Amino acid sequence: MKAIDSDIHLKSQGEEVVLEVLKDRKQVGPVNSSLGAKPQRDTSKSPKEPLRVRSSASIYLHPSQLIMLCAISGEAPQVPVVSSKSGSVFEKRLIEAYIAENGKDPVNGEDLTTDDLIDVKSQRVVRPRPPTLTSIPSLLSVFQEEWDALALETYTLQQNLAQTRRELSAALYQHDAAVRVIARLTKERDEARDALSKVTVGATRAGAGGEAMQVDSAALPQAVVEIIENTQAGLSKTRRKRPIPEGWATTDSISTYKAAESSESLYPGSRALAVNSTGELALVGGLDGVVGVYSLPQKAVLQTLKTDGPVTDAAWAGDKAVVGSATGSVKVFENGSEVASFSAHGGEVTAVAVHPSGNIVASVGVDKSYVLYDLTSNTAVTQIWSDAALLSVKFHPDGHILAAGNASGQVKVFDVRTGSEAADFAMSGPVKCLFFSENGTSLAAVAAQSTTVSIWDLRSFKEIKVLDTGSQVNSMYWDYTGQFLVTGGPSGVTVQQCNKSAKEWSEPLRSAVPAVSVAWGSAARSIVALNEAGAITVLAA
Repeated sequence: MKAIDSDIHLKSQGEEVVLEVLKDRKQVGPVNSSLGAKPQRDTSKSPKEPLRVRSSASIYLHPSQLIMLCAISGEAPQVPVVSSKSGSVFEKRLIEAYIAENGKDPVNGEDLTTDDLIDVKSQRVVRPRPPTLTSIPSLLSVFQEEWDALALETYTLQQNLAQTRRELSAALYQHDAAVRVIARLTKERDEARDALSKVTVGATRAGAGGEAMQVDSAALPQAVVEIIENTQAGLSKTRRKRPIPEGWATTDSISTYKAAESSESLYPGSRALAVNSTGELALVGGLDGVVGVYSLPQKAVLQTLKTDGPVTDAAWAGDKAVVGSATGSVKVFENGSEVASFSAHGGEVTAVAVHPSGNIVASVGVDKSYVLYDLTSNTAVTQIWSDAALLSVKFHPDGHILAAGNASGQVKVFDVRTGSEAADFAMSGPVKCLFFSENGTSLAAVAAQSTTVSIWDLRSFKEIKVLDTGSQVNSMYWDYTGQFLVTGGPSGVTVQQCNKSAKEWSEPLRSAVPAVSVAWGSAARSIVALNEAGAITVLAA
């Protein structure tokens, strides 16, 4: 609708009402007949002056008698407009719909467009009360209907409340029954774990013979206990006072290490790397179940050892190679031949470790247990159960305790002789790697996908240092002197040095050689790194 400079104002003068039509450019037609009379224009006045409609019958009306009604609906309009053709008052939405359909004025039939409609500025009309509520009987009837509806709603709510109470009671009974069942099952589980922790089950097989009987035992054999105690007594006396061996690597020499040589891809998908005490032979295991004995000086594979599944970890026990696989087996090889095989785990073997004596091996697995093997008799001597899958394992330098990292983010420390838990440390995620310092008082631990190494004090059971390497750590290895901790990951290799006197850490080396596993060479004069392709890289000065 085009804006027209026109207004209709209803002005109250005491008890009288004056209808004023203000128009600048065109004369307004007759006002709605419902107002009572046709307007008389005073031609003596200027066209811009208001048209004052005065009549004794219809011009001066009491406010209670003046009601504008829509010519179409017969009701008081919410948005009133006046037709310039007929002067009738309409509800805006109704007349616009009529014009859109017919194009004519509904009162006189003349052609009419929305541009011919004039807005009326007035207060919003309050609709009159419906006739049904204008008498006492009609009000009583409405009140009765409202009361009936309220009573029905109250009855329905009471029914719903009773139904809800019955459902809640049934749910509470079911919850109570479930709690009782869970408590009973938890008790049975704890009893079963306690019984299993006191029983050892092992299967051994000699290289030339058949499978041996499974043996159950409530405690470690006396011979094994004596090995543990004698090893601890012998090492604990000399370990802290022993000097740094002559010819050992220094900070200056390590800072110059760079990739000196690399092998071809030996076993793709390799995860296991172990260097023997001479620093000349390395065990490399791949996904195909083959372990290669690689000569670092000759840069060639001397022997291949076959296991029954993807290799998960490997270690040297003197001249014997110990290999763990994803099938749950632990095999021992000597001079290229298999001399023992164990299948105590009910799932994947995740890590293996060798006791300082060289005669005892430990393995951990996803079945939440660790197993100890006596290599002098080629038997599994004990199996200890935990509360979560175990992912990593290491013996203390004295051999009297064993640390195992689990999938729940805890490092469990066990007494090797009794199998009892001595301590536990909380990490930020599954514990992927562990290593004891040769000083016997520190334990390094790394959580999966972490860029930091946590150093724990075994005397105070507190985390005393967090080393941030700046890149993900997959493997680490502490050297024999306890000074240098090498870490390896997809972004490279770093060496962290501990200054014992100043109790400070520094980083003498950072290399971009990627590694899934790392180890020190002889006298720490080199670093051996294994990458995902199964290739070995030696870093040296």
